[in-house]
Amino acid sequence: MAEPRAASPVVETADPSSVLLTVEEAARRLRIGRTTCFKLVLAGEIESVTVGRLRRVPLEALRSYVTKLRSRPTEAA
Repeated sequence: MAEPRAASPVVETADPSSVLLTVEEAARRLRIGRTTCFKLVLAGEIESVTVGRLRRVPLEALRSYVTKLRSRPTEAA
């Protein structure tokens, strides 16, 4: 008799064609916490726009943020 299969975790996937992401979707794509992403958005580190009362992160803003991180000088340990 076959063993029952464990339920697979639910993984939320954003539409890959999305141009504007919620802050939560942006955090998932960057693999960082939601709170950290909100802090980066509010500090202006990650560009965001408002659409009505909604805050959205352009997909290109994530690429720009990662490029900025990569170009920063590394700190000596």
